Amino acid sequence: MKWEEHIVSDNQILLGKPIIKGTRISVENIMELYASGWNEDAILESYPHISKTDILAVFAYINDCMKLEQFLPLPRSA
Repeated sequence: MKWEEHIVSDNQILLGKPIIKGTRISVENIMELYASGWNEDAILESYPHISKTDILAVFAYINDCMKLEQFLPLPRSA
C-alpha cells in the first residue's frame, strides 16, 4: 500500500491537514468516525466518493506516523 497515492496535504485545504486525495475529508475525520463506532461500511455509505483503498491508506499513513513517533506522548502508567 502506497498511502502517498491517496493521502495528501495542501495548505489551501483544511489548513494543510492530511486529507484523502481529491476530497476535503481529513485523516483526522476518518479516525474520529472509527473512534465513534462507525465501521467501514458506514463510512463508505456516507462518503460514496471515497473507496476502501482510501480508508486503508488512512491507516497506512497513521502507521507510518507512529513508526516515526509523530504522536502525542502518553503519560506513564503507575
